[in-house]
Amino acid sequence: MTWPPPPLATERLVLRESEARDRPAYVELFASPEVGTYIGGSRPRAEVESTVPEVPGRRFGSFVVDLDGTMIGMVTLDSGADGETELGYLFLPSAWGHGYAAEACAAALAWFASARPGEPVALRTQTANVASMRLAAKLGFTEVMRYHDYGAEQWLGRWSPDR
Repeated sequence: MTWPPPPLATERLVLRESEARDRPAYVELFASPEVGTYIGGSRPRAEVESTVPEVPGRRFGSFVVDLDGTMIGMVTLDSGADGETELGYLFLPSAWGHGYAAEACAAALAWFASARPGEPVALRTQTANVASMRLAAKLGFTEVMRYHDYGAEQWLGRWSPDR
């Protein structure tokens, strides 16, 4: 599978490789208390500023979600603990509630399905993250199990391009 792919265009968004101009949005994502609510908390802004590289997120499976030339979030397809590919996403609070996550994740899943036909994708989230649970259902993930980790109930779902 060639990385990065050409930018993926949706109706409103572009999924692309990160660039230096995305650094402030990366810092904001990882320093935001709202974004950190269900992922173990935010990090102090000074710490994030000192650790985020000049061109952040340049790695296999990491897409910047771009709206009108500005990064509003990121979608990742990473190898999980059990070797299965896992979908992840983070969006700036200003982008919440507009359907951008569903649009971007659907595009990333479609790309993955064409790049690795037949391979399933996992998604993990806290059951308390109601928006993420709704998104998982909308994208077609089905529950595999619930478990307790990081002091909260977690949900594991699986998506298959063959469904």
